[in-house]
Amino acid sequence: MYANFLKRPLGLLISLLLLIMLWPVMLIISILVLKYHGRPILFKQKRPGKNGKIFNMYKFRTMTNEKDKEGNLLPDEQRLTTFGTMLRRTSLDELPELFNIVKGEMSFVGPRPLLIKYLPYYSDIESRRHDVRPGLTGLAQVNGRNLLSWDKRLMLDVEYVENISFSNDLKILLKTIGKVVKQEDIVEGNNHILQDLDIERQ
Repeated sequence: MYANFLKRPLGLLISLLLLIMLWPVMLIISILVLKYHGRPILFKQKRPGKNGKIFNMYKFRTMTNEKDKEGNLLPDEQRLTTFGTMLRRTSLDELPELFNIVKGEMSFVGPRPLLIKYLPYYSDIESRRHDVRPGLTGLAQVNGRNLLSWDKRLMLDVEYVENISFSNDLKILLKTIGKVVKQEDIVEGNNHILQDLDIERQ
């Protein structure tokens, strides 16, 4: 009952309330992103959502647009600013995903949406991660995140899909808050700070 009838309305209500409460914070972050990283303020990337439907996921930009003499973007580690690192460490760069939740493209809890290029490589069982809306956080994120192997992360995603409940979602959310506060499971250096097994060319 929760998964089919309550999860979406509850997520919509909470995301709207958070947007109202956090708009001053998001405004300040937007101004600082504009100052340190330039335009655009938001990083937009296409990701597969529920039933594999493609949507644009939003984040605050954490990198500059600096290029080399040939006009190519510099390596990520050279464009990632101190302010951008802070945004990632505190997960504040994820705040624009609240708009994805309002639009019905994401949930607070669910498998993290990965890159489109991975779609052909999922097994039939692993593809079940797309039976539900992707989430801001998920079972894999509170059980090791980037420290987990690819197969383990996908296995946890499927485990979540098969055991959706209000109590499980609440536990995952509380664990996520704890990990963000403690800044746990963040692997530094050479792009490992990125959260979704991809390199974001912001």
